[in-house]
Amino acid sequence: MTLPRVCIIGAGCSGFTTAKRLKDYGIPFDVFEASDDIGGTWYYNNPNGQSACYQSLHIDTSKWRLAFEDFPVPADWPDYPHHSLLLGYFHDYVDHFSLREHIRFNTRVEKAERKPGGGWTITLSTGEVKDYDALAVANGHHWAARIPEYPGHFNGAQIHSHEYRTPFEPVDCIGKRVLVVGMGNSAMDVASELSQRPMAGKLFVSTRRGVWIFPKYYKGQPLDKNPAPAWMPKAVRQWLGARMVKGLVGRMSDYGLPEPEIGPFESHGTVSGEFLVRAGSGDITMKPGIERLDGDEVVFSDGSREAIDVIVWATGYDISFPFFAEPAFKADADNRPPPLFKRIMKPGVPDLFYMGLAQPLPTLVNFAEQQSKLVAAYLAGKYRPPEPAEMERIITSDEDYYTGQYYAARRHTIQLDFDHYVRALKKELDKGARRAAASGNRLPLESRVTEDA
Repeated sequence: MTLPRVCIIGAGCSGFTTAKRLKDYGIPFDVFEASDDIGGTWYYNNPNGQSACYQSLHIDTSKWRLAFEDFPVPADWPDYPHHSLLLGYFHDYVDHFSLREHIRFNTRVEKAERKPGGGWTITLSTGEVKDYDALAVANGHHWAARIPEYPGHFNGAQIHSHEYRTPFEPVDCIGKRVLVVGMGNSAMDVASELSQRPMAGKLFVSTRRGVWIFPKYYKGQPLDKNPAPAWMPKAVRQWLGARMVKGLVGRMSDYGLPEPEIGPFESHGTVSGEFLVRAGSGDITMKPGIERLDGDEVVFSDGSREAIDVIVWATGYDISFPFFAEPAFKADADNRPPPLFKRIMKPGVPDLFYMGLAQPLPTLVNFAEQQSKLVAAYLAGKYRPPEPAEMERIITSDEDYYTGQYYAARRHTIQLDFDHYVRALKKELDKGARRAAASGNRLPLESRVTEDA
């Protein structure tokens, strides 16, 4: 019995945890990474240009929630580690499980084309063309920065938060009038840093709607350390969570922020231990959404205008798979990826797996590690998915559960509750194991590729 050979695109946390699981099952694979080392977005100043790390960045998820199952984080870590600690942890993981030898660095996948009878033809940046039985896509979704278009033009400097590194780089913001656009986690961090008095001369934040800002701590413990149990009904968990958040932070308008028109869990969570203090201290001036750009000024939806030197667009990312030509494998115009069973498999395409394609709360770091349990068991004949019609039904049900409460927006197309997902995935793996056993644990894919292919 020859196990199928797998191509993994990307050596960030989703790619190398998938590789580790495949290795556990004895499934042959190659990982192709465009950069010179592992880490993806957590590799500060990654030469492939796809890191979103800024120098001061600390993880918004506590160490208790981002650890890999079989490789604990160091005991002496602070609750919320600096990004350099997380990257070091990734390196330790890759070296501990001897994964580095399977990774081709400085090698980008330029094209991934599915063959008519199954399997994949992979074209690399080196000019090589290689064949694989299956493809695992782990190229991340925090790198294709999106900047909205507004009427008019702006004379000053503009960067996306993806490019932001320090108050001096790539744009010197010291003493300048800076506008941060957005109210997500990156906006919180950048605005909090630049609003300190020695930094920007004046710091503005523009938002079209109010959001709830979650604190990092509750009674001296990280807020995400002891969540409500995954078995609890969703409505009950959200009611309890909303009550707790409102009790902790009060009204957003008390800090000079716009009052949210939605509940705390009806948009992607915004977490900050500093922003509310900065806003309440008068270091941040809130503005409504942008109406137009006007040379050296920005005009807002309430008719007000401000002279601005620098705009930092903290306006999110597009989901992008540049190596696919087939539209059915790509995200649509509304930033929705293909409908995927358990956010992994596209019905009718048994040799393609999307890894880490979600915005799970509380963390993305160890999400693909969970998904890899299904992928590896499937490729080894130990798991069998439902029939396509049942997969489609489950996809619809899951999407309603995970995204139904959010307002329609590009940022809410891949939301997911991590704890509920893991619990549901375990149940599905058990069901799939029984289906596989009933079919004699036969391999789902015919292996056609040799190691030297």
